[in-house]
Amino acid sequence: MNDVLSLPPIQRMLENCDPKQLQAVKEAPRDAKLRTLSDITGITERELLGMISNGTGLVLLDRFEADHEASEQIPLRIILRYQSMPIKAPAEWEGTFCMAVSWPPDAVMEQWLYACVRQKITFFLVLPEKLNAFFTEQYGVGSESLDDPKMQALLDRPETQEDEKEDENAAIIKFVNEVIAQAMRDRATDIHFEPRKESLKIRYRIDGKLVPVSVPKNLVAYQSAIISRIKIMSRLNISEKRRPQDGRITYGGGRDEVDVRVSTLPTMYGESVSMRLLAEQNEPASIRDLGFIDSDEQAIAKVLDLPHGIVLITGPTGSGKSTTLSAFMHRIATPDRRIITVEDPIEYEIPEINQTQVNHEIGLTFAKALRSVLRQDPDVIMVGEIRDRETADIAVRASLTGHLVLSTLHTNDAPGAITRLTDMEIEPFLIASSVEMIIAQRLVRRLCQSCAVQDDSSQDYLQSCLGALGVPLSEMKYANNIKKPCGCENCRNLGFKGRIGVYEILRVDDHLHDLIYREASAREIRKRALEHGMRTLQTCGWNHVKNGLTSIPEMIRYADFDNNSEESAESTNSASQS
Repeated sequence: MNDVLSLPPIQRMLENCDPKQLQAVKEAPRDAKLRTLSDITGITERELLGMISNGTGLVLLDRFEADHEASEQIPLRIILRYQSMPIKAPAEWEGTFCMAVSWPPDAVMEQWLYACVRQKITFFLVLPEKLNAFFTEQYGVGSESLDDPKMQALLDRPETQEDEKEDENAAIIKFVNEVIAQAMRDRATDIHFEPRKESLKIRYRIDGKLVPVSVPKNLVAYQSAIISRIKIMSRLNISEKRRPQDGRITYGGGRDEVDVRVSTLPTMYGESVSMRLLAEQNEPASIRDLGFIDSDEQAIAKVLDLPHGIVLITGPTGSGKSTTLSAFMHRIATPDRRIITVEDPIEYEIPEINQTQVNHEIGLTFAKALRSVLRQDPDVIMVGEIRDRETADIAVRASLTGHLVLSTLHTNDAPGAITRLTDMEIEPFLIASSVEMIIAQRLVRRLCQSCAVQDDSSQDYLQSCLGALGVPLSEMKYANNIKKPCGCENCRNLGFKGRIGVYEILRVDDHLHDLIYREASAREIRKRALEHGMRTLQTCGWNHVKNGLTSIPEMIRYADFDNNSEESAESTNSASQS
């Protein structure tokens, strides 16, 4: 097989390339050659495969089916080393032994494979991501590493800090790196290593849902070495296994760099490790990207431009509050504003903003850090979370002395934030004078637009769902717009890809001040807000449903809407009549 880099179209693209870049392509592993070439030339992997197909005569396949029986004829080490997999022969090649590759085979590879199957092999080109999906499904993530003969040598050594200097090709290091890399490819936000009696489970959290990861059968034998490697990467004490520990890893580099927060917890069968992946490139570019409609975006922008006041984001853990605050920070980060944050921990690094992390071990709490921040001449202060009366009191008084304060609070809905501050013994007149806007939010999975199909549920079912969401039955006119998940390669057959926010925005205007002064209940505040046009979480969610962005079962299952549906329906009905 001719050298790919000598093909005329490839040569023309590489004429002006640095010799070091060409050498990088030659030295890259087979599964990374196409990606490296794509980075150098700026041409997509799909287009490059088309050029290689024309130059070599190998057929490029977009759809194919793995042949699991044929794969048993070839040793796992050979399959993984040459990044190739047996596939069922397309109609025109019936009766031949077919294999899919992402890079044309060389003479040595062909000889090894022929020695295994004892017949002529027909090769087809496929995208590397399709091969990776097959390897993960068939053999488990990191299979190549655990099949490496260096593995046993690594396991036999004592666990010392010298492991940090281990060659990057060592089996355990390669395995852990592959687990993180695969999580990044799958857009996972968390990785969980969970020890069981006879196994080590690995699960990814993708779009808010835990997804089991296929792992090699012998993984439990390497549990101790894997956990130790993660602890070394995050600079934790590998000899301390009785107490929880927290650490941090910066993984990758450049555009692919991800910040990983690591937490260990002793369990019955070993240490459980949770890793939170925080990739800066995944942050929303604008408020609109979060799922706000135009009118909401304008209302938020108006409040963020105020010189003082408090903006609160509420919702349960994992509802995207930090991401929303991050988008707000990007919106207001201008040269004429000095912005300081107090966080626990710092999740997203934002340019041009001064970020401080609390440290409870030395007594640097939210309240103490906030007091110091006020002496730093800030225009805007972001407090990661208001947890106690002291922090709430300082935040309120900071807003009254000319600062814009952004923070989060754990309440189920927007009106509940006002009563929560009252419970913290903040004077009602201070709440009314300082709080400008409260946003309650949830996250729901976004339908994969490549495979979503029309929802064919019965009229009775749809009507009952509208009732549960507090949406008037007149909205049944949008029934043909409702979609449901199907599943395809683009979404890993989940039917969903990404998440979108569902919001309830409460503007604390004069019409609410009298209720706040007399410490009215959250129910009374909600009723008054609905009368003045507040859109509920349910109504916002329904807008996403009828626009084909998410499904009705997704709204009901994940949104955790526990507000009064009757009030919501009554308000929506009155709005539609007007």
